[in-house]
Amino acid sequence: MRRRTVLATAILAAVATPGTARAADPGPAVSKKGTTRLDAQAVFFVSYDGLVNNNSFQKNGLLTYKGYQYAAWYTSTGNAVVGRRALTASSWSTVTLSHVLKTSDSHNVISMGVSKVDGRLHLNMDSHSDGYFYVKSVAGLLDDPATTAWTSSVFGAVQTSMDGLALTSQFTYPQFVSTPEGRLQLSYRVGISGNGRNALAEYDGSSWTALGEWSASTGTYTSSHGSSTARNMYLHGIDYDAAGRLHSFFTWREQNAAVMCNSGGITNHDTGYVYSTDRGRTWRNDAGTLVATTGTSDTVAVTDSGLVVDSLNPDHSLMNQESQWTDSTGLPHAIISYVPGRFGQCTTNYVADRTADGRAFHVRKNASGGWQKTEIPVPLNSSQRTKLVLDKYDNAYAVFPFGRIAAASKASGYTDWTLLYDGSDLNAFGEVVIDEMRVRYDNVLSFMYQEKSSGTTPSALHVVDFALPA
Repeated sequence: MRRRTVLATAILAAVATPGTARAADPGPAVSKKGTTRLDAQAVFFVSYDGLVNNNSFQKNGLLTYKGYQYAAWYTSTGNAVVGRRALTASSWSTVTLSHVLKTSDSHNVISMGVSKVDGRLHLNMDSHSDGYFYVKSVAGLLDDPATTAWTSSVFGAVQTSMDGLALTSQFTYPQFVSTPEGRLQLSYRVGISGNGRNALAEYDGSSWTALGEWSASTGTYTSSHGSSTARNMYLHGIDYDAAGRLHSFFTWREQNAAVMCNSGGITNHDTGYVYSTDRGRTWRNDAGTLVATTGTSDTVAVTDSGLVVDSLNPDHSLMNQESQWTDSTGLPHAIISYVPGRFGQCTTNYVADRTADGRAFHVRKNASGGWQKTEIPVPLNSSQRTKLVLDKYDNAYAVFPFGRIAAASKASGYTDWTLLYDGSDLNAFGEVVIDEMRVRYDNVLSFMYQEKSSGTTPSALHVVDFALPA
């Protein structure tokens, strides 16, 4: 008995001693938990190669908060719908809003956000370089969902402003993000493709305030083919890490096609990175140099130094608005995709070349402060986007078009990318919408996808769940 006691004490001491080796963290894995159906007849039309219910830049088209999951989409008749379920439930309750999709444009997505300061659900929808539509719930709806009836009465009237704040008449790409204090911010583009600026607004629990624009459309960019004097910054995301730093990867798109080797390509070039330590009021490059003050004339410009973390000219059909994540230590990661030079130095058909030869790459900042890029050995077989998430052990998962999942372990330095799930049983059309909040909430990879169809024939819309390593 004494020997067992001494041994137990030694084991406890070893576990408690700082710096003592421990069992290795598990590597990446996915285990399919199940699928639920949101709508048997969701609207289907292909526009800009994508679907309005499943564009991956649709940040928070699906989200989890306090034990419930929420989704937003358009029905076969174009009606905007919001659904919810307890995470333990297999069916969804739905509320149909009074808004109907105004045009068959896949940009006109629905994005949701949570203002934790007052427990409201917010929706911004149906815009592409024009007016938007906004609705918010009653206060407290998300704080105690089990005792709150899910009916149309919990949502206010659909508005064409943010509670009276107009923002802009050329509005696109709404992305909601919650601040560490529980306020809600709205990121959006002012202007049009090739000539637009990124801006922020903020809700404090009582009203919305426009913080202003923080990226520039002006300045001269010159490639080996020609020059352009107008552009817009496309964000791969906008996300707070656990310490409250706001991160954003981006790609520039030039207005003038003269910068390309062939007019059949796309003018996107370079992967850049900026961050903010003051809730988006100012922005710094990777070296920490101030490059912009939101709401002033000093905004992030293509001519600013220190922005580019992965250089690429406009001849490789680089995708815009791909994906990003921050790991448990606050280091930024991104997925980018393009046609590598080994397949040629000039893409001539953006969709066909990306589908035939496109590859995704994992770009990350390492603990030493350097940037690393790893090609993921899974052909895109699509012109569309790939999503990135990290589990609680910082293993990385890339969710490709058609719901395919590849992963790499942190232990390998993210060099062992392997396809874990081929998505063949989903019959998914293309891009998927990730529930970013659920990965952090209960260690489940959950995403929304729509089944393949043709023309304008409606198809089923689903949510599928995968358990990540416990």
